[in-house]
Amino acid sequence: MSNGSLGKRRDFRSLFDELDGVALWTASEPGEFEYISAGFEDIWGIPPDEIKDDIGKLVETIHPDDRERVRANIEESTRELRDTEYEGRVVRPDGSVRWTLNRQVMLRDEAGNVSEIVGISTDITDQKRREQELELLNRIVRHDIRNDMAVVLGWAEMLDDHVDDEGRDYLQKILASGEHVVELTEVAREYVETVVSDEAVAVEPVPLRSVLETELSLREESFPEAEFNLEDSPPDVEVAANSMLSSIFRNLLNNAVQHNDADTPHIEVSFEVRDDEVEVRIADNGPGIPDDHKDTVFGKGEGGLGSPGTGIGLYLVDTLVTEYGGEIWVEDNEPSGAVFVVQLPLAE
Repeated sequence: MSNGSLGKRRDFRSLFDELDGVALWTASEPGEFEYISAGFEDIWGIPPDEIKDDIGKLVETIHPDDRERVRANIEESTRELRDTEYEGRVVRPDGSVRWTLNRQVMLRDEAGNVSEIVGISTDITDQKRREQELELLNRIVRHDIRNDMAVVLGWAEMLDDHVDDEGRDYLQKILASGEHVVELTEVAREYVETVVSDEAVAVEPVPLRSVLETELSLREESFPEAEFNLEDSPPDVEVAANSMLSSIFRNLLNNAVQHNDADTPHIEVSFEVRDDEVEVRIADNGPGIPDDHKDTVFGKGEGGLGSPGTGIGLYLVDTLVTEYGGEIWVEDNEPSGAVFVVQLPLAE
């Protein structure tokens, strides 16, 4: 190999030494490391020098439940070129667990002989934690909330013979809202399954006007103390979304009232249709949102759902809008309050 090639290889390796949460290793033959990047210690908690001459020690750091599967993948990689990824759990010396996404490939020379074995491991602990949180949320929503709502609906139906005509109207509203909650638990299940899978969220044309009108009507019933005003009739357009679109506007409208300190919460909804997108603006007369919280309110940044002022509702809104290929942000309202701006792509 020429000195130029060696120099390029060193430059290539040095790039991996600068990456957080990514480890690269190379070996001239199975079991003998030639190079291990600095990112290895960030994931495994072990200095590269301690593992360099002993691949068995590396395998022993793998969680017992995953060890045989990981060992089989490594052995298979020594026999043929691989292009498959697999996950593994690493148990660090301090007892903490990190999740990794791993790949080993064989590099061959022009004669077809193995010249080098390359492995790349990426730390996916945060992603796995998010998946586990979503799965837990799914269980809570579908089991606890669904079961409790079934009990509430059963009791409400028993009241049918015990209320007068005026009370019966309110009873029907309770039953309708309860059934809606049960339907949402099923939609939430589908959403969680989509988010934790590797597949992109499937979108379809969804009529914006009917979704907005339905949600506004429901919010008016839920918050009779608030004033909801439409600047104009919702545009008769279809956006690229799915059945969770209503959750975006339900959460934003709820937020505009529930976090409003005015004597009479006032919510103004306006629209603007452009060539390939529609913009929906939901303005309130509440306390507003400070500039340094305009991103963290959605759970953006390192804090995620732990960010100050973040609720699961706004986190879900931001996640859905992003999945639809849209954008959402917060502006100041005049003279006071906040404006949540949602841009959604029009359906093709």
